[in-house]
Amino acid sequence: MNRRPPIRPNVPAPRTWDARLARRLVTPLIDTRITPNHLTTLRLLIGVAGALCLARGSFAFSNAGAFLIVLSNFVDHTDGELARISGKTSRIGHFYDLASDALVTVLLFLGMGIGMSTAGGLGLVALPTLLGAIAGVSVAVIFFLRMRIEEMAGKAGTKQASAGGFETEDVLYLLPLVTLTSGTSPFIIAASIGAPLFAVWVMIDYRRVSRRARPEAQSSQVMG
Repeated sequence: MNRRPPIRPNVPAPRTWDARLARRLVTPLIDTRITPNHLTTLRLLIGVAGALCLARGSFAFSNAGAFLIVLSNFVDHTDGELARISGKTSRIGHFYDLASDALVTVLLFLGMGIGMSTAGGLGLVALPTLLGAIAGVSVAVIFFLRMRIEEMAGKAGTKQASAGGFETEDVLYLLPLVTLTSGTSPFIIAASIGAPLFAVWVMIDYRRVSRRARPEAQSSQVMG
């Protein structure tokens, strides 16, 4: 008796170039034992390795770290694409993916700050480390609030701006240009200013979504 092939969910094509490439790469993994969580773990390990390299501070390690961060950012698309085309989506997997994104990004800025301090012989408590920590903490706040917004308003509420197949987060693909041109210092300064400002904007957006969600929740309780 012929076995019917498994039914795959009809998933629309990704919008961005890296997600489209990621889908092509993971399509052969649909019927294997590799799960989206395996790919999330791979992304996390590559990202942590990249942050550790950046923390060494030398030119060679900084560029190696930047390459690993770029690779980690690309691998981040593979778990979501595999989950969508294989139907292996889960709430735990989604949370694991978001937590990994936040941790890698926080360690990225912290590693760059530590690397600047150690390269200059200033120690871990120097200003660059502090600036990296400020950027990292701000990013952690942003990820947490965006996760809460997604719970209240759905994924549409946290949809990133995109143009020409690129999203806002794709700016990390330019990180090797920063390390190759020794532009780490202005990058960290800009991040320590821009990340807190963006965190404030997300806080305002979070309050707006919270106010909108509260009456909807109350009306649903009355109808129930």
